[in-house]
Amino acid sequence: MDKFHVEEQKKIALKNLEAYRTLLKEKGISSDEIKKNAVMRRLRAEAKKADLRLASIADQEKQNQALAQAKAEKLAAGKKPKGPKKEEKVEAPPKKEKKTKSEGKKPDK
Repeated sequence: MDKFHVEEQKKIALKNLEAYRTLLKEKGISSDEIKKNAVMRRLRAEAKKADLRLASIADQEKQNQALAQAKAEKLAAGKKPKGPKKEEKVEAPPKKEKKTKSEGKKPDK
């Protein structure tokens, strides 16, 4: 999810929360009972969840910005950014020549 969608979810949850609160007040329910109402708790939880997601998105954006800045400073300093390491080629030891069947046999008498 991106920031825009989470903000929209929060707006909708707060709007529904306020609408339901006014409905309950019109019915004459006390504020203590409104706080304990299951639907009100669910709507508050949705708003709280959206707040936590927005905080998480903000932290991620901050981390990405710091990473980009560090990368730019590294390039400005003349260091190359780390890439995939290339394996050094290791020369294989020379192979021994195999004896043919005729070389391995004893000579006939």
